[in-house]
Amino acid sequence: MKIRVLIVGCGNMGTSHALAYHNIEEFEICGLVSTGESKVVLNNKLGGKYQLFSSYDDALEETLPDAVCISTYPDTHEEYAIKAMECGCHVFLEKPVADSISGAENVVQFAKAHNKKLVIGYILRHHPSWIKFVDIAKTLGRPLVMRMNLNQQSSGKNWETHQNIMKSLSPIVDCGVHYIDVMCQITRSKPISVHAIGARLTEDIPQWNYNYGQLQIKFEDGSIGWYEAGWGPMMSQTAFFVKDIIGPDGSVSIVAQKAENEGKSDSVAAHTATESLRIHHSNLNANKEFDLADEWVNLEDEPNHNELCEREQRFFLKAIIENVDLTEHNQDAINSLRIAFACDESIRENQVVKF
Repeated sequence: MKIRVLIVGCGNMGTSHALAYHNIEEFEICGLVSTGESKVVLNNKLGGKYQLFSSYDDALEETLPDAVCISTYPDTHEEYAIKAMECGCHVFLEKPVADSISGAENVVQFAKAHNKKLVIGYILRHHPSWIKFVDIAKTLGRPLVMRMNLNQQSSGKNWETHQNIMKSLSPIVDCGVHYIDVMCQITRSKPISVHAIGARLTEDIPQWNYNYGQLQIKFEDGSIGWYEAGWGPMMSQTAFFVKDIIGPDGSVSIVAQKAENEGKSDSVAAHTATESLRIHHSNLNANKEFDLADEWVNLEDEPNHNELCEREQRFFLKAIIENVDLTEHNQDAINSLRIAFACDESIRENQVVKF
């Protein structure tokens, strides 16, 4: 029997997830939900065969799905996820889990109490090159220095999307949770403090928010992490793709030369692309010269964005069918979100936040 899934939110991510459900035999889409015309556009891409809804509540009541995929703005995540689970549905929820820590904990606890699968859209966890990147980083000794950024020069619909997100969340919280999660996966060490700074470079966002921010995390094992995020039409195309891990024994870097050369900082695909990994060894010979040449790892399995979303949905399918324990998955999502919100607090209070 197919798992009937309701798609809620038909923008960029909702479309990619819907394509995955459309292509995976074990799933059956029972409806598309959005307040605007995006559901019509998406339905046309899928052959015009699905039922359309403007009301989430009406869609839940009428379609009686087995699962719900939520790709709406973050300020709806808690409410929508709880409603879905109240109706007996498993939930795939785009990150972040909610727009507050209490909300995220509520969603996770509700899923556990009602024995429902909750998979959070941490897309990099399903990318073979990022998985390899994390694995190699773990071999570089301790402490580690982790350098990452995600600056996006956005305009048109992309800038409109960023503005809508910033009505409730900062770039560090919305996007930074991905890379904070990567740092936590690599170190598996307790964060002990964060310090962040931010700047509001436009009047087109709420007074309390910022569209450029950078953070520094210190971990209990001595490792440190840096992350930078900037959104908007004023952002530079330069240095938008930095993904480095440095340890006593060398370094590993994600090198996406094509994405960098084309300057596609506003492209979703450019940020999940890896192209190759460069591994550098710190070994020196008797002449104090490098003993080993750098290694290049070019993985043949390099999924595009839609293929990556399909891998996420196949994991969701596995979690449902095989009753996978998602306790650590959900706890990691809360932990990365807690660190991101601490960064917001650091910016507001202009001080280091200790855990």
